[in-house]
Amino acid sequence: MNARAWYEGLTLRGTFLEREPMGRHCSWRAGGPAERYFEPADPEDLAVYLAHAPADEPITWLGLGSNVLVRDGGLPGTVIATARAFGALERIGALEFEIGAGVSCAKVAKAAAKAGLHGGEFLAGIPGSLGGALAMNAGAFGGETWRLVSAVATIDRAGVRRRRAAAEYRIAYRSVTGPAAEEWFTGARLHFEAGADGAAQERIRALLAQRAATQPLGLPSCGSVFKNPPGDFAGRLIEAAGMKGARCGGCSVSAKHANFIVNDANGTATDIETLIERVRAAVFAQSGIRLESEARILGRPPAGGPREEKP
Repeated sequence: MNARAWYEGLTLRGTFLEREPMGRHCSWRAGGPAERYFEPADPEDLAVYLAHAPADEPITWLGLGSNVLVRDGGLPGTVIATARAFGALERIGALEFEIGAGVSCAKVAKAAAKAGLHGGEFLAGIPGSLGGALAMNAGAFGGETWRLVSAVATIDRAGVRRRRAAAEYRIAYRSVTGPAAEEWFTGARLHFEAGADGAAQERIRALLAQRAATQPLGLPSCGSVFKNPPGDFAGRLIEAAGMKGARCGGCSVSAKHANFIVNDANGTATDIETLIERVRAAVFAQSGIRLESEARILGRPPAGGPREEKP
């Protein structure tokens, strides 16, 4: 049997590509190719694909690609891009919205604020999609995604879709543990608070101004690279270790915010990963603290390239 036969016979209505460069889809603008890249037309299209995929087919979910680095050697299996199939955003009650995993966090923040609802302003500072925010309990400006979640929608490897209560998940700082393996978020119901008209919109403007003043938004990056260790800030530790402005190839530690690595000169994924490990080593040598990456480093390194150092 031909190794490609399982998908060659499928009738798919979305976009299906082979050997798709992931630098086109990740905010670092670097990375090797995905073996397969599928942007389903809708949830039913995705269910067909998943139902026919072999049990050992690696599946990687991708929203806006804001916290993903695909190594230059490429990514095996299939990347599922969520924006097209899971882009719904609907107000369903006085205080709640039903939102697809492919919707940007910034769009969620603005929709809630426009409706006069409060509590989601911090989402304007998260550069990714709701699906990614759900998967890692993303946060900004003191807020965290799962504080808003009342229920989620999921899909598993067999293409079976479910509805689950937020209480079924164990939530921690930048960590979410669910009741089943290989079950992915396709959306969520978020609950906000009532408030004074215009106040949430004004807070979003203030937060975005703060973000623009303190972060290198004009250059390709993944946002914050490292999680803040308990009682401290990754950016402070990186600067104290003398790594602010450090460079590897076409990438550097931002001079504006030390917890950002920017691709400012056509750098490669290998440049970025090498710099991540140099920063981690320098901070450990200076403070004894082993920084943990927020960014997901995926795929195969090129021949002779670095591998992610495990904390």
